[in-house]
Amino acid sequence: MTRQPRVAVVGAGLAGLTAGLALARRGWRVDLYERSRLLGGKTTSFEVEGHEVDCGQHVVLACCTATLDLIDELGLNDSLYVQPRFEATVLSRKRPPAHLRASSLPAPFHLMAGFARYPFLTTLDRIQVGRALLAARGERAPKGDMAAWLRRHHQGSRAMRAFWDPFLVPALNAPLDRVSAEMGLFVIRTAFLGSSDAARIAYLRVPLVRLAEAAAARFDGVHLRQAVVGVHREGNRVTGVKLSGGTGAACDACVLAVPPRRLSTILDDAPALGIEGLDAFEPMPIVDVHLWYDRPVLGCDFAALLDSPVQWAFEKSPGYVCCSMSAADALVQRPERELVELGRSELAAVLPEAARAKLLRGAATRDPDATFIPSPGVRRPGPATALPNLVIAGAWTDTGWPATIESAVRSGRSAALTLFSNAAGWQNAQGSSGAGAPMEVAHAV
Repeated sequence: MTRQPRVAVVGAGLAGLTAGLALARRGWRVDLYERSRLLGGKTTSFEVEGHEVDCGQHVVLACCTATLDLIDELGLNDSLYVQPRFEATVLSRKRPPAHLRASSLPAPFHLMAGFARYPFLTTLDRIQVGRALLAARGERAPKGDMAAWLRRHHQGSRAMRAFWDPFLVPALNAPLDRVSAEMGLFVIRTAFLGSSDAARIAYLRVPLVRLAEAAAARFDGVHLRQAVVGVHREGNRVTGVKLSGGTGAACDACVLAVPPRRLSTILDDAPALGIEGLDAFEPMPIVDVHLWYDRPVLGCDFAALLDSPVQWAFEKSPGYVCCSMSAADALVQRPERELVELGRSELAAVLPEAARAKLLRGAATRDPDATFIPSPGVRRPGPATALPNLVIAGAWTDTGWPATIESAVRSGRSAALTLFSNAAGWQNAQGSSGAGAPMEVAHAV
């Protein structure tokens, strides 16, 4: 009977978890290595004063089909909320709350009825936004950055502040003048022009770590607080991973699902393995402020805020609001008390109920390297390396998507498929020698 390959998956974020699931589904034996004490990577959860909170508010859209498939595979559909139709409440200091709703018409006309009643745009603004959406359908090789593209298509300051910035900046986690027009137009086409259902917002109603736990439960070994610092090689294949402290673990194949900077430390000769340009990935932070009030304050599940460092606010349970701040490079180093006060004051400025409510406690979570900036000219590597049994994964790799949950899941799938397609070659070369020389395996959990 043929021995099933043993694969080391390095990194317990969604990219690594998805790759491990796909490999386990084929009968491979999966060992997961994570240097922190938590599963989930950038989509994990932890306790704050007795409350289990996510590291930040993560949502997907209905067009994120790989993520929705993953949630279904892991049996969490009952905990998934998906809008029946795209709708967003928009809050402003100067006007009552407004609602941007999609109709049942086909894209892009499904947005037109909502725009017609959207008070933050004039009639001319609405026409200009509509023309830009139509132009986005046909332009496949745009040059320069997204802000310049929008200026070329006559998008004024009102259209920027009331539509493009609230919806594109959080999706890309970067100012639009630093984002390639190609990636910006991908978001527009995929979310707003692909189908009338594509932009529906979806999120889990349980802590995000439940997703990671459900995936990890299907693996042969889960090794937390185990940092992988390198790989062992024999010829043109990987035979094991090097762990901090000098120990190691044998494997037949390896998935490195880690950010670019850490990948460059694990593979000190990454360019020789066909992985170029790791130093070109510029990170961008996300900050989330968690506020607990003595009563519900938002009046809806979530809302966008105009002219505010808080782009979106989510009432995750009655009185508990998570304020999400994307492209937060100017905020990430500020003290927690200042961030909590910033979130509180921004909600109070647009919500009378938040101004009257008593704030019971607050906390801030920061991810300094939340995503990379999809700048013009950045080249993202695919999953393959020069070693047939070594692949890479991560939201930052070349999935065609911005560095989102969906990109992470797709990258994990691609990494697993690459190993499958290469398996015959490296298994024949390996012969019956097993997974290389025996090494001590650390089992810290």
